[in-house]
Amino acid sequence: MSLRYPNEHVLVVPRPLFDQLGSFHGLAYEVDRYLPVLLDPTNNYFLQRDEAEHDPTKKQIIPYAIFHHRGKFLRYVRSKKSGEQRLAAKASLGIGGHINSEDAAVSSLERSTYLAGVEREVAEELTIAGSWSHRVVALLNDDSNEVGQVHLGVVHLVELETDEVTSNEETIIDVGFYTPDELRAGRDQLESWSQLCLDGIERLMA
Repeated sequence: MSLRYPNEHVLVVPRPLFDQLGSFHGLAYEVDRYLPVLLDPTNNYFLQRDEAEHDPTKKQIIPYAIFHHRGKFLRYVRSKKSGEQRLAAKASLGIGGHINSEDAAVSSLERSTYLAGVEREVAEELTIAGSWSHRVVALLNDDSNEVGQVHLGVVHLVELETDEVTSNEETIIDVGFYTPDELRAGRDQLESWSQLCLDGIERLMA
Protein backbone atom coordinates (compact mmCIF):
# COMPACT_ATOMS: atom_id res chain seq x y z
CA MET A 1 0.00 0.00 0.00
CA SER A 2 1.39 3.40 -0.97
CA LEU A 3 1.68 6.03 1.72
CA ARG A 4 0.09 9.46 1.33
CA TYR A 5 2.28 10.99 4.04
CA PRO A 6 5.49 8.92 3.98
CA ASN A 7 7.63 11.38 5.91
CA GLU A 8 5.11 12.78 8.37
CA HIS A 9 4.73 11.80 12.02
CA VAL A 10 1.93 13.39 14.06
CA LEU A 11 1.22 13.79 17.76
CA VAL A 12 -1.27 11.28 19.18
CA VAL A 13 -2.68 10.18 22.52
CA PRO A 14 -4.30 6.80 23.23
CA ARG A 15 -8.08 6.85 22.86
CA PRO A 16 -8.50 5.06 26.23
CA LEU A 17 -6.77 8.01 27.93
CA PHE A 18 -9.32 10.39 26.42
CA ASP A 19 -12.15 8.10 27.54
CA GLN A 20 -10.66 7.97 31.05
CA LEU A 21 -10.56 11.77 31.24
CA GLY A 22 -14.16 11.90 30.05
CA SER A 23 -15.06 11.54 26.39
CA PHE A 24 -17.72 13.88 25.03
CA HIS A 25 -19.38 15.12 21.85
CA GLY A 26 -19.01 18.76 20.84
CA LEU A 27 -17.18 21.26 23.01
CA ALA A 28 -15.76 20.78 26.51
CA TYR A 29 -14.77 23.96 28.30
CA GLU A 30 -12.87 22.37 31.20
CA VAL A 31 -9.51 22.94 29.54
CA ASP A 32 -7.51 22.30 32.72
CA ARG A 33 -9.11 18.90 33.05
CA TYR A 34 -7.76 17.70 29.71
CA LEU A 35 -4.85 19.70 28.36
CA PRO A 36 -2.22 19.16 31.10
CA VAL A 37 -2.74 15.40 30.85
CA LEU A 38 -2.77 15.29 27.05
CA LEU A 39 0.41 17.39 26.87
CA ASP A 40 2.22 15.41 29.53
CA PRO A 41 5.12 13.81 27.59
CA THR A 42 4.44 10.49 29.30
CA ASN A 43 1.01 10.37 27.64
CA ASN A 44 1.67 11.37 24.02
CA TYR A 45 3.96 10.34 21.19
CA PHE A 46 4.47 10.71 17.46
CA LEU A 47 3.01 8.16 15.05
CA GLN A 48 3.32 7.79 11.28
CA ARG A 49 0.40 9.82 9.91
CA ASP A 50 -0.86 7.23 7.43
CA GLU A 51 -1.27 4.81 10.32
CA ALA A 52 -2.84 7.39 12.62
CA GLU A 53 -5.43 8.49 10.04
CA HIS A 54 -6.98 5.02 10.06
CA ASP A 55 -6.59 4.01 13.72
CA PRO A 56 -9.49 5.10 15.98
CA THR A 57 -7.64 3.74 19.02
CA LYS A 58 -5.49 6.89 18.76
CA LYS A 59 -6.52 10.55 18.80
CA GLN A 60 -4.42 13.02 16.83
CA ILE A 61 -4.11 16.33 18.70
CA ILE A 62 -5.18 19.18 16.40
CA PRO A 63 -4.89 22.85 17.40
CA TYR A 64 -7.93 24.60 15.91
CA ALA A 65 -7.57 28.39 15.89
CA ILE A 66 -10.60 30.67 15.51
CA PHE A 67 -9.86 34.30 14.62
CA HIS A 68 -11.88 37.19 16.04
CA HIS A 69 -11.86 40.91 15.32
CA ARG A 70 -14.50 43.37 16.54
CA GLY A 71 -17.41 40.96 16.64
CA LYS A 72 -16.58 39.14 13.42
CA PHE A 73 -14.90 35.80 12.80
CA LEU A 74 -12.65 34.63 10.01
CA ARG A 75 -14.21 32.15 7.59
CA TYR A 76 -12.55 30.53 4.58
CA VAL A 77 -13.05 27.65 2.15
CA ARG A 78 -10.75 24.67 1.74
CA SER A 79 -10.02 24.30 -1.96
CA LYS A 80 -10.20 20.96 -3.72
CA LYS A 81 -6.39 20.88 -3.57
CA SER A 82 -6.60 20.41 0.21
CA GLY A 83 -4.45 17.61 1.57
CA GLU A 84 -7.39 16.36 3.64
CA GLN A 85 -9.80 15.42 0.85
CA ARG A 86 -12.52 14.50 3.33
CA LEU A 87 -12.83 18.23 4.11
CA ALA A 88 -12.22 19.67 0.62
CA ALA A 89 -14.66 22.33 -0.62
CA LYS A 90 -15.99 22.84 2.92
CA ALA A 91 -16.10 26.22 4.63
CA SER A 92 -14.29 26.52 7.95
CA LEU A 93 -13.88 28.87 10.90
CA GLY A 94 -10.73 27.21 12.18
CA ILE A 95 -7.14 27.07 11.04
CA GLY A 96 -6.03 23.66 12.17
CA GLY A 97 -3.14 21.37 11.63
CA HIS A 98 -1.24 18.44 13.00
CA ILE A 99 1.57 18.81 15.48
CA ASN A 100 4.51 17.19 13.71
CA SER A 101 7.66 15.58 15.02
CA GLU A 102 9.63 18.57 13.66
CA ASP A 103 8.05 20.58 16.50
CA ALA A 104 9.88 18.50 19.09
CA ALA A 105 13.38 17.15 19.41
CA VAL A 106 12.11 14.15 21.38
CA SER A 107 9.60 11.38 20.78
CA SER A 108 6.83 13.11 22.76
CA LEU A 109 5.78 16.70 23.38
CA GLU A 110 5.10 19.08 26.27
CA ARG A 111 2.98 22.22 26.53
CA SER A 112 5.63 24.78 25.51
CA THR A 113 6.53 22.83 22.39
CA TYR A 114 2.86 22.41 21.56
CA LEU A 115 2.30 26.18 21.72
CA ALA A 116 5.29 26.71 19.43
CA GLY A 117 3.71 24.27 17.00
CA VAL A 118 0.44 26.21 17.05
CA GLU A 119 2.21 29.46 16.19
CA ARG A 120 4.10 27.70 13.39
CA GLU A 121 0.87 26.37 11.92
CA VAL A 122 -0.80 29.80 11.95
CA ALA A 123 2.23 31.45 10.33
CA GLU A 124 2.35 28.79 7.62
CA GLU A 125 -1.28 29.23 6.62
CA LEU A 126 -2.02 32.95 7.15
CA THR A 127 -0.33 36.33 6.88
CA ILE A 128 -1.57 38.56 9.72
CA ALA A 129 -0.76 42.26 9.39
CA GLY A 130 -1.14 43.28 13.03
CA SER A 131 -0.37 41.74 16.37
CA TRP A 132 -2.37 38.85 17.77
CA SER A 133 -2.71 36.77 20.90
CA HIS A 134 -4.34 33.42 21.57
CA ARG A 135 -5.64 31.33 24.44
CA VAL A 136 -7.10 27.84 24.70
CA VAL A 137 -10.85 28.04 25.31
CA ALA A 138 -12.15 24.49 24.77
CA LEU A 139 -11.55 20.94 23.62
CA LEU A 140 -13.50 19.67 20.60
CA ASN A 141 -14.54 16.14 19.70
CA ASP A 142 -16.87 14.66 17.08
CA ASP A 143 -16.91 10.89 16.69
CA SER A 144 -19.87 11.00 14.27
CA ASN A 145 -17.64 10.82 11.18
CA GLU A 146 -14.41 9.11 10.15
CA VAL A 147 -12.35 12.31 10.30
CA GLY A 148 -13.49 13.16 13.82
CA GLN A 149 -12.98 9.64 15.10
CA VAL A 150 -9.21 9.96 14.79
CA HIS A 151 -8.81 13.62 15.81
CA LEU A 152 -9.22 15.69 18.98
CA GLY A 153 -9.33 19.45 18.65
CA VAL A 154 -7.84 22.05 20.97
CA VAL A 155 -9.75 25.28 20.30
CA HIS A 156 -7.70 28.48 20.41
CA LEU A 157 -9.40 31.88 20.33
CA VAL A 158 -7.16 34.32 18.48
CA GLU A 159 -7.76 38.01 19.10
CA LEU A 160 -6.61 40.13 16.17
CA GLU A 161 -5.50 43.75 16.17
CA THR A 162 -6.66 44.08 12.55
CA ASP A 163 -8.72 42.12 10.05
CA GLU A 164 -5.93 42.42 7.47
CA VAL A 165 -5.47 38.69 7.09
CA THR A 166 -4.60 36.88 3.88
CA SER A 167 -3.96 33.27 2.91
CA ASN A 168 -0.45 31.85 2.66
CA GLU A 169 -1.61 28.61 1.03
CA GLU A 170 -3.46 27.86 -2.19
CA THR A 171 -5.72 25.47 -0.29
CA ILE A 172 -7.15 28.36 1.77
CA ILE A 173 -9.43 30.54 -0.36
CA ASP A 174 -12.29 33.05 0.01
CA VAL A 175 -11.00 34.45 3.31
CA GLY A 176 -13.38 36.92 4.96
CA PHE A 177 -14.82 38.08 8.29
CA TYR A 178 -18.47 37.53 9.25
CA THR A 179 -20.78 38.11 12.19
CA PRO A 180 -22.18 35.08 14.04
CA ASP A 181 -25.60 35.70 12.47
CA GLU A 182 -24.09 35.75 8.99
CA LEU A 183 -22.26 32.51 9.74
CA ARG A 184 -25.42 30.86 11.06
CA ALA A 185 -27.17 31.69 7.78
CA GLY A 186 -24.58 29.51 6.02
CA ARG A 187 -24.12 26.92 8.76
CA ASP A 188 -24.77 23.96 6.46
CA GLN A 189 -21.75 24.91 4.35
CA LEU A 190 -19.40 24.57 7.32
CA GLU A 191 -17.39 21.49 8.22
CA SER A 192 -18.63 19.72 11.36
CA TRP A 193 -16.00 21.16 13.75
CA SER A 194 -16.86 24.68 12.62
CA GLN A 195 -20.56 24.01 13.11
CA LEU A 196 -19.87 22.92 16.68
CA CYS A 197 -17.75 26.02 17.35
CA LEU A 198 -20.40 28.28 15.85
CA ASP A 199 -23.06 26.70 18.05
CA GLY A 200 -20.95 27.50 21.12
CA ILE A 201 -19.47 30.80 19.95
CA GLU A 202 -20.80 32.91 22.83
CA ARG A 203 -19.38 30.49 25.40
CA LEU A 204 -16.03 30.42 23.60
CA MET A 205 -15.87 34.21 23.84
CA ALA A 206 -16.66 34.30 27.56
